[in-house]
Amino acid sequence: MSSALRLSLRVRSVCLSPNAAAGQRAAALAAQGRDIIALNAGEPDFDTPEPIKQAAIAALHRGETRYTSSQGTAVLRKAVVAKYARENGLSFTPAEILVANGGKQVIFDAFAATLDPGDEVIVPAPYWPSFPDIVRVNDGVPVIVPCDRAAGFKLGAAALESAITPRTRWLVLNTPGNPTGAVYTGAELAALAAVLRRHPQVAILLDELYEHIWFTPEPPPHWLHVAPDLRSRTLLVNGASKTYAMTGWRIGYGAGPAPLVEAMTVIQSQVSSGSNSIAQAAVAAALDDPDQSFVARARSAYRGRAAFVAEAINAIDGLALLPLHGAFFAFVHCGALIGRLRPDGRPLSSDADFVDWLLQAQGVAVVAGGGFGLSPYFRISTAASEQMLAEALRRIARAVATLRPAITPAAAVLEPAT
Repeated sequence: MSSALRLSLRVRSVCLSPNAAAGQRAAALAAQGRDIIALNAGEPDFDTPEPIKQAAIAALHRGETRYTSSQGTAVLRKAVVAKYARENGLSFTPAEILVANGGKQVIFDAFAATLDPGDEVIVPAPYWPSFPDIVRVNDGVPVIVPCDRAAGFKLGAAALESAITPRTRWLVLNTPGNPTGAVYTGAELAALAAVLRRHPQVAILLDELYEHIWFTPEPPPHWLHVAPDLRSRTLLVNGASKTYAMTGWRIGYGAGPAPLVEAMTVIQSQVSSGSNSIAQAAVAAALDDPDQSFVARARSAYRGRAAFVAEAINAIDGLALLPLHGAFFAFVHCGALIGRLRPDGRPLSSDADFVDWLLQAQGVAVVAGGGFGLSPYFRISTAASEQMLAEALRRIARAVATLRPAITPAAAVLEPAT
């Protein structure tokens, strides 16, 4: 590259999303004619419901094809306000709502508006890979706090307390969680809130993109019901992608204190001006529609797929999976496979090795746990048909069955000298 186009330290501090990288590898093999089952992307396999599509078409016919406010259309922000009142019992005003090009841009806007170089953001691991990289892009320092299987992949109060420093600006929470499906209980949220009350400089970014995909007996408790006194430093991040199978429409929204939303709007006005006018009309229709039966049907399907995947994974020697409580992912422990030998005699030295070999040997694309900040695991997206999941799980079982135990020095049989 020309010296005039020298890359910035900012871009060199991040990398391509692990999900996107896995997708590129899978696509390259598929282009060669390989039969590939892609379980790497967090994308519903359902189509966007027809009434939402019709709302978009109607918006086109009404001529809603011009620039919108950088903060989002008044119609959509009003629909988001109504959604929070109806579904969550929370009162917001349109001035406290920002519409963006997906939930990811809401997060970017928030960190761009609040982080100075060296400011810290606490990110529990395993995490959605974009969290730490968006912090880095905005000159912040992600403070990764490992949360292992014993903790249910959830951040505890003691770990949070230990991670907070005078430079801490944000805590990121994600429930139901990607990549683990973990859901925080009311008691767990209350314990975190007790810590945060002692540190008034720390804001809370709550990613609830998977809000409607839960498998617990009752809907999970909401952070702002558990800790309503922390509302003045909480930003809620949500969107239409997962709830309404609208990943390609690229509409997310944030709800938080008006001064923060105003600052985020300034950032967004210089990054993307605003969001797609037709997509905003479609999401407003989705939120306002009194018939939310699609959401319940999709949740029921995801629940069945999660149970099916959990049973199948735990029946495979060397793999282990905790019960799934939400979202549409399975974060599979594969530590027992590390050190085993592939049929060609090469050892598996990491979860990345297993994931690469699974793709090459059986044509199943998943994502290594290292990309989510915790190894040795791999993530499966369960947002696929049961037929596709069943075939993928058969292939994973075949792949594991072909592995041989590592030959340790104590077990090795020496050939007689000649």
